[in-house]
Amino acid sequence: MNALLSVSDKSGIVDFARALHALGIRLISTGGTARLLAQEGLPVTEVAEVTHFPEMLDGRVKTLHPMVHAGLLARRELPAHMAALKEHGIATIDLLVVNLYPFEATVAKAGCTLADAIENIDIGGPAMVRSAAKNWQDVGVVTDAAQYPEVLAELEEQGRLSDALRFRLAVAAFNRIAQYAGAISDYLSSVTFEPEKLSESYVPRRQLFAGQSNGIFTKVQDLRYGENGHQQAALYRDLHPAPGSIVTGEQLQGKELSYNNIADADAAWECVKCFEQPACVIVKHANPCGVAVGASAGEAYAKAFQTDPTSAFGGIIALNRPVDAAAAERIARQFVEVLMAPDFSAEALQVFKAKANVRLVRIALPPGGDTAWAQGRNAVDAKRVGSGLLLQTADNHELRAADLKVVTRRQPTPEQIQDLLFAWKVAKYVKSNAIVFCKGGMTMGVGAGQMSRLDSARIASIKAEAAGLSLKDTVVASDAFFPFRDGLDVVVDAGASCVAQPGGSMRDQEVIDAADERGVAMVFTGVRHFRH
Repeated sequence: MNALLSVSDKSGIVDFARALHALGIRLISTGGTARLLAQEGLPVTEVAEVTHFPEMLDGRVKTLHPMVHAGLLARRELPAHMAALKEHGIATIDLLVVNLYPFEATVAKAGCTLADAIENIDIGGPAMVRSAAKNWQDVGVVTDAAQYPEVLAELEEQGRLSDALRFRLAVAAFNRIAQYAGAISDYLSSVTFEPEKLSESYVPRRQLFAGQSNGIFTKVQDLRYGENGHQQAALYRDLHPAPGSIVTGEQLQGKELSYNNIADADAAWECVKCFEQPACVIVKHANPCGVAVGASAGEAYAKAFQTDPTSAFGGIIALNRPVDAAAAERIARQFVEVLMAPDFSAEALQVFKAKANVRLVRIALPPGGDTAWAQGRNAVDAKRVGSGLLLQTADNHELRAADLKVVTRRQPTPEQIQDLLFAWKVAKYVKSNAIVFCKGGMTMGVGAGQMSRLDSARIASIKAEAAGLSLKDTVVASDAFFPFRDGLDVVVDAGASCVAQPGGSMRDQEVIDAADERGVAMVFTGVRHFRH
């Protein structure tokens, strides 16, 4: 049995090769891998001895040879194939161990030159991997060090690889080739080519949106059904998901997450990550129905629930602090579908043992502590349209107090400024048209997803009344400008004394004059937050 080893990432390769040698498997290798194995005292045959042709062009050509590819591609059950090998003195290669030049890591480095990127495009490696994977019935192809233990286990136990394992390895190999080719295409399609600047030190400018999009995702799990029972669904994740994102979560208990659970959980999680203080977000049908900050997770939850207890029934809850026993006991009193947090105390888990259907999801805080939540945010958002894809940079804009432009005679108080910033964060995650009343670090009424901004304002005040909350002296955030004064009048009639809106309407002055007439403060943010 012959094994060809040619790896860029040499993690674990010496121990793996030593185990193969102990099983009586002949080792063939290339370049740096061969030198490493020889230094470790392992008998290794250089590829050049097999091909009878030296490596050339600085290693660009070494395995692109019939002595290699015929050994990989020959079908052992076909007499004609085996006769051809015998005629030309070609040995079969039964195990291929290859990982590719680190193209993705190279282009991810700041200041990567075009020359470095091109030189890190592997040619011989992918060619061998494709040959071995195509002939999976006879050849095992290993493309990741994580596969070493399973391969060795089967070789040691039965002296060969099972059909099932060889097929899985082949699928993984073709997946890796697709990922690799996609990364190269993504990079080259994004380069703004400037031939007059070409040199070994040329660092090309790159477009944010490449000429071809090759997004690759791996399946996490099949889901019971999609948005509705007659739809099929599955959850996929990025190849390298950001820490602190929804797909990195660990479900600790409860029923399997549904398509709608995951969509709503993502909405809640993205919103709660915006807050540095202990915060709670309750989501229903992709809209926050209650958001609050507090001195603790339990206090934040109690305030958020108070906003709209009716909608919170069967909702999705996200906390940006670990859940302790006190918070768990409060939350366990209501019907909740999903509860997410960075962690759960042992006492909290004990509380929820009696609520076996509640889905508890732990999403570990990224390195860096409470200020690291932004690491899990998407840089680009995608939306499918008929036979197409809309891409945009994600709405990660953060509003600061210094960004607010007071446009009325009345000035907001420091407390109102803080509530405006809070309300603005919430409005960013409410479906347009969005109107959010807040006071004291909690939502008091949320109007979402209406065709008319007036209707959103009215619904928000109706919600507050139904929850027994007074909107007197609240602040209001509107995700887009008021095109007429009527929207402002509705929120002021409801009790608001301070309003934040983007501005930018041709009737801005009319709305400013109305605010002065009503004696309320108003600030322009200069940024809108449509969410469709």
